[in-house]
Amino acid sequence: MQVAKMFDAISGKYDFLNHFLSLGIDIRWRKKAIRLLANSKPKFILDVATGTGDFAIEALKLNPDKIIGVDISEGMLEMGRKKLKANNHESVIELKRADSENLPFEENKFDAVIVAFGVRNFENLEAGLAEMLRVIKPGGRAVVLEFSKPRVFPMKQLYPFYFKYILPKIGKIFSEDSSAYTYLPESVQAFPDGDDFLSILSKLGYKNATCQPLTFGISSLYTATK
Repeated sequence: MQVAKMFDAISGKYDFLNHFLSLGIDIRWRKKAIRLLANSKPKFILDVATGTGDFAIEALKLNPDKIIGVDISEGMLEMGRKKLKANNHESVIELKRADSENLPFEENKFDAVIVAFGVRNFENLEAGLAEMLRVIKPGGRAVVLEFSKPRVFPMKQLYPFYFKYILPKIGKIFSEDSSAYTYLPESVQAFPDGDDFLSILSKLGYKNATCQPLTFGISSLYTATK
C-alpha cells in the first residue's frame, strides 16, 4: 500500500504536474491511444490505474455505454470524481477503488481494457496483466500507454538527466511528497519496456501484441488482443 499512500499524497497536484512536466505531451499520447480503439467501437471499457480519470474521460470519444475506472488510491479517485461531477460524466464513467491484481469483475466482461502510466506501478506486473486479460472478452483489446527508455540520440542522453535531476526538484516545489518524483524515474528505469514487455504479454496469452514508440521513445503505446 506504499504506492497508494504516495499517490494519495500528491493527488491534489497530480494533473497539473503531469501536464506541466510533460509539456502537455501526455494529453496527445492519450488521444492517440484512444484512437486505436475507434474501429472496434468498444461499449464496455475498463480503465485500470485510472488515477484522476483522464484516460477514462478521453475514452468517452469512443461513445461507450459504460466506463469503469479502478485505482488503489482513494485520494486520486476523489479528485477524479470531482472532475466527473463538474463535467457531467457521472452517468457513463464510474470510479471504484480496486487492486489491479485482484479485479472485482467476472471473466470476459469488457470489450476493452486500457491503462495509462499505471502498469509500471503494479506490485506484480504479470499478475496485473493476467487479471486484465481475464476480464477482457474474447476478441477484445488491451491498450497500454507507458513511459519507456529512449534509445536514440539526443533523447537517450537528455531524458535520464531530466528525469534524475530536474523532475524531482520541480516535483518537490509543487508537491508535499517529493519522493513521488524520485520514484517516477526509478520505476521507469526498472520497467521492462519495448520488446521485453511484448514478450511478457505473449507469454501470458495476449495475441497480436504491438509496440509503438512515441516522442523519441519517451513513452510507448502497446496493443494486444485476447
